[in-house]
Amino acid sequence: MQSAEANQRIARISAHLNPSNPQPGENSILKRAECRAKGGAPGFKVAILGAAGGIGQPLSLLMKMNPLVSVLHLYDVVNTPGVTADISHMDTGAVVKGFLGQQQLENALTGMDLIIIPAGVPRKPGMTRDDLFNINAGIVRTLCEGIAKCCPNAIVNLISNPVNSTVPIAAEVFKKAGTYEPKKLLGVTTLDVVRANTFVAEVLGVDPREVDVPVVGGHAGVTILPLLSQVKPPCSFTAEETEYLTKRIQDGGTEVVQAKAGAGSATLSMAYAAVKFADACLHGLKGDAGIVECAFVSSEVTELPFFASKVRLGRAGAEEIYQLGPLNEYERVGLEKAKKELAESIQKGISFIRK
Repeated sequence: MQSAEANQRIARISAHLNPSNPQPGENSILKRAECRAKGGAPGFKVAILGAAGGIGQPLSLLMKMNPLVSVLHLYDVVNTPGVTADISHMDTGAVVKGFLGQQQLENALTGMDLIIIPAGVPRKPGMTRDDLFNINAGIVRTLCEGIAKCCPNAIVNLISNPVNSTVPIAAEVFKKAGTYEPKKLLGVTTLDVVRANTFVAEVLGVDPREVDVPVVGGHAGVTILPLLSQVKPPCSFTAEETEYLTKRIQDGGTEVVQAKAGAGSATLSMAYAAVKFADACLHGLKGDAGIVECAFVSSEVTELPFFASKVRLGRAGAEEIYQLGPLNEYERVGLEKAKKELAESIQKGISFIRK
C-alpha cells in the first residue's frame, strides 16, 4: 500500500505535468501555480508592476530572495510569462505568479500588501526626465487606478521617473477614487542615498555600509540635496569635496546613462536600492521598531506638498516624517534651488490629472 503522502506527491507532480483542462493564456499558468501555492511561506504579498523591464527583472529576482515575501506577483504588458517561469525556479519561499497585459492587472493587484512600481520607459542619452514625463505619467495613472480599485490599503513604492511628478500623479488618482492615504504613498529615492553612501565612503576611505548620508528634496538633478553636514560617522569636508560629492550624487543617473552609451540607464543599482527600501517597508509592516529611510512623501517639512526626507516606516507606511535638522550655508542655498525646481515638477504632475 502506498502511503497517503506518496499519493499526494504523485498527484502533485502529475498536476504539474498535465494541468487539468489547460486553457490558453492565464488559466493553465494559474492552475499550475495553484498546486504549489498551498505551501507558501508566511509573510507578505508583494506585486511588482513592470516586472519584465530593466529594473523589474533584477528587482523581481531580489524580492524572490526576501524571506519576508510569501507571494510575489509579477505584472507587465510584455514578457512576464518568461520572467515568471525563470524566477519561479528559485528555491526560496515566495510563490511566484505572472500576469500579462492590462486585462490581468486586477488579478495581479488583488490582496497585495506592498506594490512596487518600476514600470515605464527608461532614460536614454540626451533625454531629460521631462522627456520621460508624458509616457510614464500615463502608465502610472493606469496602474494607480487599478490599485485604487483592487488594493487601496496596500503600501505603494513608486520608482517610475520622474518621481517628483509621478508621486503627485498617483496622489491625485487616489484622491479622485477616494482612497488616498498619504502615509502609504512613497516615492523611492533610496538610490540617491545608496550613491551618496558609496561616494562619501570613497572619499573617506571607509566601508560604505558604515556610512549614512541623509538625502532630501526630490529625485532629479538639483532637487537631490545630500546633507553632507549630517553624515554619520561625523566628518567634515572641504568646500571642494562638498561641491564634488554633491554634484556627483546629483548626476549619478547621468553618469550611468553615459557609461552605458545608449544601452540603458541605472537598472541594477536601482533594483538594489528599491529592494533595500521595500525590505524596510516590509519590516515596518511586520511591526519592527526604528525603521528609518529617506522617501519622497506628502510632507509639511517645507511649504511644498511633497518632499523627500527621513521617515519612520511602520504598519501604516510613513508613520513619522522627520524635520531636516540643522543645515549649513551651502545646504541652505541648495535647498532653495531644490524647492524651486521641485515646485514646478509637483505642479506638472498635479496638472496632468486635473487637466
